[in-house]
Amino acid sequence: MNDMPEQVLITEVLLRDGLQIEPVIVPTEDKLRLAYGFLEAGLTSLEIGSFVHPDKVPQMADTDRLAAELCAGESASLHTLVFNERGARRALDAGARHVRLIVSASDGHSRANAGVPTRQALERLRPAAELLTQAKVQLEATIATAFICPFDGETPPGRVVATAHQLADLGISVLHLGDTIGAASPWHIRRTLTAVQAELYDMPLGLHLHNTYGMASANVWEALHLGVRRFDAALGGVGGCPFAPGAAGNIATDDLVNLCHHAGIATGIDVDRLVALREELHARLGRKLDSALAAVPAAPVPLRPTAVPG
Repeated sequence: MNDMPEQVLITEVLLRDGLQIEPVIVPTEDKLRLAYGFLEAGLTSLEIGSFVHPDKVPQMADTDRLAAELCAGESASLHTLVFNERGARRALDAGARHVRLIVSASDGHSRANAGVPTRQALERLRPAAELLTQAKVQLEATIATAFICPFDGETPPGRVVATAHQLADLGISVLHLGDTIGAASPWHIRRTLTAVQAELYDMPLGLHLHNTYGMASANVWEALHLGVRRFDAALGGVGGCPFAPGAAGNIATDDLVNLCHHAGIATGIDVDRLVALREELHARLGRKLDSALAAVPAAPVPLRPTAVPG
């Protein structure tokens, strides 16, 4: 256990990845209430929406309004997703200060998600990155299907490394690797992470995990031993990709916080407030949530301290 970190950064992605596939479109006012609730619970990083065409993902049609409301004077990192220059301009108009570029490592998913193969999707991101960099927006990036693609099968680590290099050239400060369909195992995590770490050893890495086959917590544990300190998660295990057949929800924030706290890893998140937010989410969605903790009345044993050291 001596290679475990003292703390990790959890980015709550419910408002984007969590809600983008829900059949019920959550009103903007409810999203704002959830966002402020997350901040009050101690989360310092939220993914609040995606600048995509509302006809493709109507659940994200209010991202401009969310960003304009939340980013004004807020000290937390509030991320929005951008796929092209048009999205970058919308992000700037809305006052976004933290943007994630996103591209798929596999051509099959890139065609489904962005309408073009990976190479062309990366070309589209260049003018977007230049525009955002000029505006001094903090740039991060996510590589979708970094481990397995629903169309192309296993993604070769070399392809992920090549994509990572091109994103690094765009000036990103953090790179996230996505298990978009939740099919990766700890072996996939180690194989690809170590390949990327060997080539981009100065780049902070994060993981965006889905839990389709129940492996997300095991993948977090593997990644922690490999030095990863950033993880995306969605409260209640909500989420999925509309362009990735078979993808289930994200690793649940409540389950991830529980895992970290039992291992003595601080998150800075107030567990009681998180539970209250989960109950609120359950009522708003009107369905059973997918996290393990949503099915039980309390954590099985007392948690260790939750405060971030220092």
